[in-house]
Amino acid sequence: MDFTKLPGRQNKTWITEFVLLGFSLDSKKQILLFALGLLAYLVTLAGNVAIITLIRIDQCLQTPMYFLLGYLSCIEICWISTTVPKMLWDLLLGDKTISFIGCSLQMYFFVTFGSMECVILSAMAYDRYAAICHPLRYTILMSQKICQGFLACSWAIGNINSIVNTALVFSLDFCHSNEIDHFFCDIPPLLQLSCSDILDSQLVTFTISVGIMIVAFCLILFSYILIVSSVLKIHTAQGRMKAFSTCASHLTVVSIFYGALMYMYIRPSSSHSMEQDRLVAMLYVIITPMLNPVIYSFRNKEVHGAVRRVLRKNK
Repeated sequence: MDFTKLPGRQNKTWITEFVLLGFSLDSKKQILLFALGLLAYLVTLAGNVAIITLIRIDQCLQTPMYFLLGYLSCIEICWISTTVPKMLWDLLLGDKTISFIGCSLQMYFFVTFGSMECVILSAMAYDRYAAICHPLRYTILMSQKICQGFLACSWAIGNINSIVNTALVFSLDFCHSNEIDHFFCDIPPLLQLSCSDILDSQLVTFTISVGIMIVAFCLILFSYILIVSSVLKIHTAQGRMKAFSTCASHLTVVSIFYGALMYMYIRPSSSHSMEQDRLVAMLYVIITPMLNPVIYSFRNKEVHGAVRRVLRKNK
């Protein structure tokens, strides 16, 4: 352990680095996990970069919905890049240490991009509401200024949430151990390491982070209640199916993302199992960013059309 004695504070120490325990596996399984993790990371980068490129070069995808989707893909690339490269490094070389500053920066960016994704997913739900419930006013309800406002809001909320959480967690005393029972610097395992009174910190971090998550989820839920109400008024079954099909991809992503987050952060702290937490974290840190490009492109005629047009131009 790397501890430094603090002058004038009896039995208090300042940790200069942490150890990410990660996954307790033998060497063969670690190599397998490294290979799977690297594959998932590369697929995530390739899929999201492909989505961003298609949206930028194809005129038919220059719409508010795809503008938000491109921004979501940027967030996914940044989010997975805050945790997975370090995890792969640890699995490959066995160097599980991370500096105090490195750990705080990892938490800062992880919380920032996670909060931003919550906001953007709610913005995408509003986009579907505007398109289905008010098609004639869609260009007004989803104007360029409104889309830019969503982006600014996501940046502001993400950074404010991250600043508060990171400052609270890393202002605590860590004097019991520097071993984090996780594969990245997350809030719950770091709070467990502290020898300070963490009740106030837990209350503030829980209120702010979960508040953002719940408010964003409620906005999504409210949007879909209005969408369902509007769609049920459509007289033909074909019309209803067409309207619902435009929401299928977004609903799938929201279900996976929020299902994992709520299981991870809204459970009582007494019910936390770090082994389960690591598996759930793998779902929303690695699997969800990898699946998003597939979910949004699968059975999406506009994306398929854009791919065909790009391929024809290349030929």
